[in-house]
Amino acid sequence: MLLTQLCTRALRSLQLGPVIFEGSILRATNARRDRLVSLSSGPSPAAEKLEKSHSYAPREQASTRVPESINPEEPVLDTVRRILELYERAKRAIEVQGEFDLKFKNPRGVFANNELELADVDVFGFDYDYTLAAYAPTLHPLIYNFAKQHLVDHCKYPAQILEMPYNPSFSVRGLHFDVGKSLLMKIDSYHNIQLGTVYRGLTPVTDDEVREIYGGTHIPLDMLNNFYGKNVGPTMVHLIDLFSPPETMLLANTVEYFTQNQIPFDSEFVYWDVFMAIQSVHSSGLMYKAIMSDVPQYLLQDCGIRDFLNRLHDNGKKIFLITNSGFRFIETGLKHLIGPDWQDLFDVVVCQARKPKFFYQTNRPFRLVNLSTDSHSWDKVTELQKGQVYIEGNLSSFLKLTGWVGSQVLYFGDHVYSDLADVTLKHGWRTGAIIPELEREILIQSSSEFVRDLTWLSTLQFLIEQLQQMADSREKNLILDGWLDERDSMRQRLKSMFNPYFGSLFRTHHNPTYLFRRLSRFADIYTSALSNLLPFSLNHTFYPARSALPHEWQISRMLNELVGEIVHEDHPLLPLADSKWYYKR
Repeated sequence: MLLTQLCTRALRSLQLGPVIFEGSILRATNARRDRLVSLSSGPSPAAEKLEKSHSYAPREQASTRVPESINPEEPVLDTVRRILELYERAKRAIEVQGEFDLKFKNPRGVFANNELELADVDVFGFDYDYTLAAYAPTLHPLIYNFAKQHLVDHCKYPAQILEMPYNPSFSVRGLHFDVGKSLLMKIDSYHNIQLGTVYRGLTPVTDDEVREIYGGTHIPLDMLNNFYGKNVGPTMVHLIDLFSPPETMLLANTVEYFTQNQIPFDSEFVYWDVFMAIQSVHSSGLMYKAIMSDVPQYLLQDCGIRDFLNRLHDNGKKIFLITNSGFRFIETGLKHLIGPDWQDLFDVVVCQARKPKFFYQTNRPFRLVNLSTDSHSWDKVTELQKGQVYIEGNLSSFLKLTGWVGSQVLYFGDHVYSDLADVTLKHGWRTGAIIPELEREILIQSSSEFVRDLTWLSTLQFLIEQLQQMADSREKNLILDGWLDERDSMRQRLKSMFNPYFGSLFRTHHNPTYLFRRLSRFADIYTSALSNLLPFSLNHTFYPARSALPHEWQISRMLNELVGEIVHEDHPLLPLADSKWYYKR
């Protein structure tokens, strides 16, 4: 909304007519002026004609309901001089604006991809790692150092790799790794590589080389993980887990060492060696022992977790825990987070579940754990009792033993594949994703610097579109080349605000990332922490924001025209139609 208003004010000075914000690009043409609806003076003749043409005529009579077409020859801006004048005025309007101090979204808000009524939910389920338990930044270097040592000691990699440090800025999740070519990259929701985010080790790969390697920027479907995130071959691996950053860093450093020292290596073998080194940190128990020996150093305390679980319990909701971690590990963490009586809040506790296999395999029975001896019974489990602990098992048996099926269940996890994909697509559970990175990204995109730069980038892209429609000339082409260079510079600047190497976790320059595409498909709601749900009652309904499709009108823009001109004329930067979504401190 703020971006729409700023660009509208910048362009209104030249009386270019109505300005429409579609996605992030402004559309404004003199040719359409008489064909748009004026909310202050009633429908224009063109609008009335358009309305009459929208009858439900049979297909063979469709020509009778097609509105008058816009003349493709009609110029948008008359001369290069005028578009340059618009460029200067728009840029000056943005520069003199001052501080942009509005907060667009609550960094600790809960966001909906799909409508979710909490009143319909009787059963709440949770993963443990990065869902109930939030880890401090100290955990990833710990995993990285353990895995690096394994690579040298057990796989006999050069000892010099031990000297390569962990870089938290480079080791982000959501990237893809080309197993055959040892390339890290960021891919968008349409399977396009974001140029400028491809690295061989720590060395950036040029755009021309990327296009040569892949025959363009598009990655074929058969090179990527399948719909459920399972690998279909030694091609592209999606590093999506919150434990992936140490793996990303170790892959990059190992490839960098071999490349810089001109040591021949098999890319696929390196990937699997690094993968197994990371897995060994978990399977050997090294990570668990380190965390249990110093819980406050690795586990973030969030008092809201206990309050949220208590509210569920006091309102008669069923609560269960399904985690891949062992019982003694989660017991130590939950005592720290909730208290010694934590188990009183859970109706069912399942450990060592081996997700995602827990959700789609049916041949692993539940085993009852004897907490006195830390052993398990071989007897058949015929019911899941409160106060007991179970290991292994499968979802099919879980559903039969509990009767918790369909949309009455809301399950929270951090991994969109292992935690959420199967239960929502195959079993109809409602799902919530915990995305810790969300909080930082919202704070960045709410900053004055980000809003100012994005406002100018959107305006510049509008100007480029208009300039392209003018007749070719040497002067036009020189200006266009300069503006395209400026656009690329602005894109890089916005990208670097999130991360200097890979940009935002959730989008490329325009499109959602591959990770966010999966998040929006598999998670009904998402937030940065479970305790963010505390402000909402258990009867609350989360509604997704209606976003306009490229061919649709944006309701917020029409309300802006109606309300903004009448009520907010003296304060045009105030939030308008969708202000209830804005977060104010």
